[in-house]
Amino acid sequence: MSQTIVIKIGGHAATELSPAFFSQLHVWHAAGKQILIVHGGGPQISSWSKKLGLTVKKINGIRVTDPETLKVTQAVLLGLVQPMLCQKVTAAGLSALGLNATGQPVIYGDYLNQKLFGEVGQLTKINCDYISAVLKHHIGIVAPLAVDPEGHELNVNGDVAAAGIARRLNADEFILLTDVPGVMVKDHVLSRLSKQKAAKMFERKLITEGMQPKLQAAFDALQNGVKRVTITNELQNAGTKLFNQQLVG
Repeated sequence: MSQTIVIKIGGHAATELSPAFFSQLHVWHAAGKQILIVHGGGPQISSWSKKLGLTVKKINGIRVTDPETLKVTQAVLLGLVQPMLCQKVTAAGLSALGLNATGQPVIYGDYLNQKLFGEVGQLTKINCDYISAVLKHHIGIVAPLAVDPEGHELNVNGDVAAAGIARRLNADEFILLTDVPGVMVKDHVLSRLSKQKAAKMFERKLITEGMQPKLQAAFDALQNGVKRVTITNELQNAGTKLFNQQLVG
């Protein structure tokens, strides 16, 4: 069975992908590995929301999404970020397919907490058969938008969605590609981080609010079968390797 690699790319990172990123995709593709990119678009969504006079609000790193903000989110993710990523991957000589544009449901979900967050979902299941079929021939690119039981689309935090997809695909590797070289404390990149140490850093507010949902999602993936999880800004960089148990000694 082919190894599966899930890469989460933030909205800012998606605009700054280096030639080395595409070189690594080529290496993995040549080795027969299946690659799925889950992309966000946070900075772009915030920018367009402000231009349209909408309030930008986050609670614990989760974007509060009213119906108008959901429309902006859909437009940005599916009209700007996903086509841009597909074009870049294709221009690099690889076959890319934007999964949200095919008419097939990809992510299923339900409301996270409608009263608090609005049109924000939590992932309940994914269309594994469809995703696996696509990854045999293409690099898949998917936006974190879920369909609820009534057919409504919901905004899902990109890191949470990516981690949930990695779990359900039994991914061998889950990489969170961001605009910083790893989990940073006082301008220093942590080479390794345990779940216990991360919890203590949360309490002491040494880890930023934006990094918290990223780490929580990443540790959830580790606890549920994903073999390796890394947070970095370049695929070739070591970044921060996550592990669940505190090292002894």
